[in-house]
Amino acid sequence: MLQGIDSERPFRTGRTRRAGAIPSTIVIQNCRGWVRLGLRDLWDYRELLYFLTWRDIKVRYKQTALGAAWAIIQPLSMMVVFSLFLGKLGGIPSDGVPYPIYIYCALLPWQLFAHSVTEASNSLVTNERLITRVYVPRLLVPTSAVLNGLIDFTVASAVLILLMIHYGIGPGWGIVALPLLVLLAVTAALGVGLWLSALNVQYRDVRYTLTFLIQFWFFATPVAYPASLVPQAWRWLYGSNPMVGVVEGFRWALLGTVPPPVTYLAFSAAVTVLVLGGGLRYFRRMESTFADIV
Repeated sequence: MLQGIDSERPFRTGRTRRAGAIPSTIVIQNCRGWVRLGLRDLWDYRELLYFLTWRDIKVRYKQTALGAAWAIIQPLSMMVVFSLFLGKLGGIPSDGVPYPIYIYCALLPWQLFAHSVTEASNSLVTNERLITRVYVPRLLVPTSAVLNGLIDFTVASAVLILLMIHYGIGPGWGIVALPLLVLLAVTAALGVGLWLSALNVQYRDVRYTLTFLIQFWFFATPVAYPASLVPQAWRWLYGSNPMVGVVEGFRWALLGTVPPPVTYLAFSAAVTVLVLGGGLRYFRRMESTFADIV
């Protein structure tokens, strides 16, 4: 039984080892001052992070007739609907690129972000038994939820390759920036997911407002339309959305559209760092109360 732990204060872990002893002892004690982020725990428990990620993937597609094909069906069906109503009937411009591939290229990072935020936000409540029965770094739970979205992203990318071959579009040198754009999307999703997952433990209203938040965020991101339609006076505020730089960057890297303004990418990266840093601080500060109120 652990003694001397103040449940009202965040805690940290350390490892001590006696001379000649093989097993290590994990010491859990109070943190003083600023809460340590505990990023090293992700590395120390990397095998558990892998198994949690793989478990989430298997559970999501367990006993489904189509399995991982759902990762393709969802963005593909959205592409068809938007191409019909916005591309054909609405006449939304697509920067000289066929509208179906124009929107599908944007749906890939958006689906990665939206899925990761949704799963991470509900991860602590979903893993209630794990949190209340054994000690694991709580940061592993939302992180694994974000990482499993990369599997769906990889599977759905196969359709984009087929569309690029069909339309005769080849990526330019900007494709070298694609890993950084994926990293930016994942980092933004993790930052938002940390805030919402910690809030969801205390206020279950979060799961009810999450659908509205994702829908609003979708229309505030240039997925179904180009960012050039946004009035110049509002672009500084529009660029504070981290996914604006990611989506516009994807189209530039893969379809050769107009490069996104450097201010979009810089602003998106800066906001992402702030959201992630704040999310880590808040998550770690509230971590000691999760097992009591989840």
